[in-house]
Amino acid sequence: MLAAAHERGRELKLPYAGALLPAEAHTLMQTLPEARLVDVRTRAELEWVGSVPGSVLVEWSSWPGGGRNLDFIAQFEALVNKSAIVMLLCRSGVRSHHAAIALTRCGYAHAYNVLQGFEGDKDPAGQRNRLGGWRAAGLPWTQS
Repeated sequence: MLAAAHERGRELKLPYAGALLPAEAHTLMQTLPEARLVDVRTRAELEWVGSVPGSVLVEWSSWPGGGRNLDFIAQFEALVNKSAIVMLLCRSGVRSHHAAIALTRCGYAHAYNVLQGFEGDKDPAGQRNRLGGWRAAGLPWTQS
């Protein structure tokens, strides 16, 4: 799976280790003890939309307002070892892409973006959770 993620990363010209599909990230969580799924969505999103059991939260931006979390790197380093395989998840894969870039620049050599994110892309009706994403793939998640 990591080889496929690396190849996807090369094809997409990503400046970090690679890109995983949600099911691949879930399998890695189950099989590699050093792998960490880090959710970079806001606390509000996790509480209102849902979260992945066993994931770590480090907000990329804050709510309300959406301002960038200026302590992101320090908070991340306090929770996740630089040698870990890091799989980053957000709503649709955009914030996690930017987080993977920032972490790679800070020495995280095994940073992967989880494509499609937790909710996936919008469908023709403008709704999420139907086209791709962690939830649409039927992977474990909880809601408060």
